[in-house]
Amino acid sequence: MDTRRALLVDAFTSDPLTGNAAGVIPDAEGLSEEAMQAIARELHASETAFLLPSDEADRRVRYFTPTQEVELCGHATIASHAFLAEEGVIDDGTHTLETNVGVLDIDIDDGTVWMSQDTADVNRVDADYDRVADALGADPATLRDIGADLPLATASTGLGFLVVPVNFLKGVSALDPDMGAVAALTDELDVTGIYALTFDALDAESTLHGRMFAPAAGVDEDPVTGTASGAVGAYLREVEAFDGELPEEIVFEQGHFIDRPGRVRVRARADPVSVGGRAVTAMDGSIVVPEFEDDDIIEA
Repeated sequence: MDTRRALLVDAFTSDPLTGNAAGVIPDAEGLSEEAMQAIARELHASETAFLLPSDEADRRVRYFTPTQEVELCGHATIASHAFLAEEGVIDDGTHTLETNVGVLDIDIDDGTVWMSQDTADVNRVDADYDRVADALGADPATLRDIGADLPLATASTGLGFLVVPVNFLKGVSALDPDMGAVAALTDELDVTGIYALTFDALDAESTLHGRMFAPAAGVDEDPVTGTASGAVGAYLREVEAFDGELPEEIVFEQGHFIDRPGRVRVRARADPVSVGGRAVTAMDGSIVVPEFEDDDIIEA
């Protein structure tokens, strides 16, 4: 039996039990892929970050949902580096992180963690508004009302999302997704999830309010999504949402309708887009990892 330190760290918040909980395994060296997947399933956070040594950067990370490995995860990156800073393992300044999408810069600035993302890729899509509305459980009019100025598009800064603007907060709050239809749509568009947004935010300091659904990745609704926020920042720049230059920093609020509110700071004037936030440790303990044999894995 192998025992590893395991944490749950709430990202994009300063208050425990809000924001987006990420599993963090600060020493994952020697763990097999099967062990990492089992640990992620046991911790049952939307993503768990496994920190490993790297020949290309200060450290390497692999991210797992309870059901599969994913290429990139913003909130787990923020959570893991906030924990490392809190432990005194890293200081303020720039650190490098090897991910499955390449080496990224992580900046620590007085408790706030900033994560640079991959080169932005934004593409308008000719998706049917009725189909998108049916998948989200939305009134199609709430999408069409704003669609002339803010079109449907896929956006990625490492992970792809379908960006769906909605006219008012009431429309976003009323979303009742058909997860099977959402999964089918995201698979067809080769994106991780759907991010619905409105500029009708709850907090006067917030730029917009968002909700993100990714059932095909094992996450029906994510509380606060760093990678999606970066992608949406790139989208807003591409469609010139502010009738001129994007503000130096924009703030996304998310998670309020599932009682996990949080805020993501986004800098998207130019590539690389970066997302930032704070994080707080909610649980610090250990997990016992058994030996995994090939014969233990049953293929469906």
